[in-house]
Amino acid sequence: MRDFPSCFGENAVQIADSSSSNGSKTAQNVITCVYQCRLRGRSCLITLIWSKHLMGQGLSVGIDDSSNRSLCKVEIKPWLFSKKKGYKSIELDDSSSIDVYWDLSGAKFGSAPEPLEGFYFAIISNKQMVLLLGDLRKEAIKKTNTIPALSNATFVAKKEHVFGKRAFYTKAQFCDGGQIHDLMIECDTVNTNDPCLILRVDTKNVMQVKRLRWKFRGNHTILVDGLPVDVYWDVYNWIFGMNPGSAVIMFKASLSAEKLWTTQPVADLGALNWSHSQRFRDPQLHHLGFSLFLYAWKQE
Repeated sequence: MRDFPSCFGENAVQIADSSSSNGSKTAQNVITCVYQCRLRGRSCLITLIWSKHLMGQGLSVGIDDSSNRSLCKVEIKPWLFSKKKGYKSIELDDSSSIDVYWDLSGAKFGSAPEPLEGFYFAIISNKQMVLLLGDLRKEAIKKTNTIPALSNATFVAKKEHVFGKRAFYTKAQFCDGGQIHDLMIECDTVNTNDPCLILRVDTKNVMQVKRLRWKFRGNHTILVDGLPVDVYWDVYNWIFGMNPGSAVIMFKASLSAEKLWTTQPVADLGALNWSHSQRFRDPQLHHLGFSLFLYAWKQE
């Protein structure tokens, strides 16, 4: 069963059913982030999976080239059993190596496993910063002994799970260097016979879908920071599901659904399976822009 949108049409989007009970128990403990970068002259994807377990929090890192070939994988053990700061040197398939540095000893977390501040995570190749995350940038540059320059990585996709009774909250940055926006999705399916889906960006109402029983799947374009952002939703599980399940809301910056349909093969658009082996090629990543996948789980 496919995890993500497999068809981008004018009036509908197909999204897989993610309502299994096992999924709902573990979903809140994982956030997946994908970055595009250049590593030794070639385009690569770096996938970070932040997780939270009974044994502590952990991080999994995978690097793949544009032909979907895995270059390396790094597993940082749950921090209950390991140091919250460290270093690893990883040999790639071409006999070159990369260095991974992290310091999460003073990191602050919210309800999600991804740190908010007080940390750094860095990937170094040939004394150059490939990826640098976190607010402790000076400390990272000093520790890694690299040239104080910005990394060339671009944040291209994120998947996360949110929970609530009728309102669901997250944050998103739809372009590099852009403003971080507060997103709220609201839908009451209990106290009304005619539910409505509402989307707010920074408390401003930007989308409202009425007669949701007829429009449980669809798409709409909003403007954020003057840029078009396509919103796709599938709330079938909320409206008709026999068991508590998740709705899926996808935000895609840059191109409209029509342009995506005409410029990219359908199979490739639905190929982001969030394993370490991503199935995007470099030209596709350049055009796709940032995507945010939200799995919204209702807690009655």
